[in-house]
Amino acid sequence: MGGQREKDDGALLRAVAAGDQAALADLYDRHAGWLHARLARRCADPEVVREVLQDTFVTVWRSAAGHRGAEAGGWLWTIAARRLVDARRAQERTARATPEPEPAAVPSAEDRVLARLEYGDVGTALDRISPELREVLRATVVDGLTTREAARLLGIPEGTVKSRARRARTELRAALAQLNPSPLGGPA
Repeated sequence: MGGQREKDDGALLRAVAAGDQAALADLYDRHAGWLHARLARRCADPEVVREVLQDTFVTVWRSAAGHRGAEAGGWLWTIAARRLVDARRAQERTARATPEPEPAAVPSAEDRVLARLEYGDVGTALDRISPELREVLRATVVDGLTTREAARLLGIPEGTVKSRARRARTELRAALAQLNPSPLGGPA
């Protein structure tokens, strides 16, 4: 059944590329629910989540012709995740430009961890590893997907998810070590 759905998604994307608004509505109906849930796990602000979801489908409308036949869910998630990062960066720029910040709710522990992942040393290290390894780590670690779920989302076999996750962790450790060399590792 998953193969038929992917074929249907491909047909919908080709129709969207041709300007078919009904196809975009069908694609939205099929994917908006899980995209919203994943975005909500990464962002506690429901308004930002709604805006990012809308921006995702506006981007799909504009760039469906550029879809290269990969699994549609993975392509949609990549767009949504990038839009979420853009939204967070815009919020940070606005916050830095505002001299007197308004009282805000205390960010959740998850939001603080995700912010450190995106903007701290881990985020810098993640940017240094290859995109396919980074996507596997984000799917399995940040989003908490199982190997099977990550494989379906990314359109790759489960064994590939496992081997990329192992390689990604090794490369991430190496990148973090370059960013923060341990004083315990060298001679005294």
